[in-house]
Amino acid sequence: MTQVAARPLIDGFARRISYVRLSVTDRCDLRCAYCMPERMQFLPKAQVLSLEELHRLSLAFIERGVRKIRLTGGEPLVRRDVMTLVQRLGREIGHGLDELTLTTNGTQLAEHASALADAGVRRINVSLDTLDRDLFARLTRRDALDKVLAGIDAADRAGLKVKINAVALKGLNEHELPALIAWAHGKGHDVTLIEVMPLGEVEEDRFDHYLPLPQVRDTLEQRWTLTPSDHKTGGPARYFDIAETGGRLGLITPLTNNFCAGCNRVRVTATGQIYMCLGQNDRVDLRAAMRGPDSDAALDAALTRAIRAKPERHDFHIDAPGAAPALARHMSMTGG
Repeated sequence: MTQVAARPLIDGFARRISYVRLSVTDRCDLRCAYCMPERMQFLPKAQVLSLEELHRLSLAFIERGVRKIRLTGGEPLVRRDVMTLVQRLGREIGHGLDELTLTTNGTQLAEHASALADAGVRRINVSLDTLDRDLFARLTRRDALDKVLAGIDAADRAGLKVKINAVALKGLNEHELPALIAWAHGKGHDVTLIEVMPLGEVEEDRFDHYLPLPQVRDTLEQRWTLTPSDHKTGGPARYFDIAETGGRLGLITPLTNNFCAGCNRVRVTATGQIYMCLGQNDRVDLRAAMRGPDSDAALDAALTRAIRAKPERHDFHIDAPGAAPALARHMSMTGG
């Protein structure tokens, strides 16, 4: 039975915060072109929260009513000894925490899938935009498709429920999306398509590859029957059942149809900065609270202050060629 927090985190718009996306590192072993530049400058390790601090922070969130924690990056599985944190958080499932999950690019899954399942993880998201080797190498700047597919297979064998996340990109993978969906559904995996988000400077112009998902939906409905689904995962996707494939499709539309009204999430960077909204720059420094005097009370007060400052909605837009990103920080800071 889910415990009820004595002092839940409720923002100024009566939204209860029950879901934290916790970045354990900003580092990644891929360099996806829409996410970061090739020569990405990563944080000095001294600035990153220790695994002990990440655990302590997670417990503070659970105490205030958070029921779901998603570990993100960067790529979370490149963090040294990250499985120690996964195992410790897994012990909180059923003791305030309902679910522990993570988002991964899949390159390290073959090594860690069994341990993730043993720790209590039941579902994972794998970012995979294409099954074409050449396009994968172009998008990620690495030849690692085989490692990702092997990782997905390892997750299957370990009993993990896999959902494929794909960023829809005009002129790149848009014509492959039906095949990617059919492949995933054939293996028993749900798929979520995501509109490209204007976060951080990258070499290419995101406007050139911005593909509105209502347009993708119209294209898919010429091929398949999409029926709106009541399925919920706690995230922002709106789901559809596809009769012909027998699978489920999610659409995350931060630009064409924002999901702010029901937002139950906050994001914490690997340096302990809590961003109350992915599409805003306002943040509160939880690391300073944890490392300062009277740290338990300071951390609790910082969480309260952060949630009270959560905005009603984000400010994402991609409306002109060559426009600056909506925010300077890269996706690898907050994990999407």
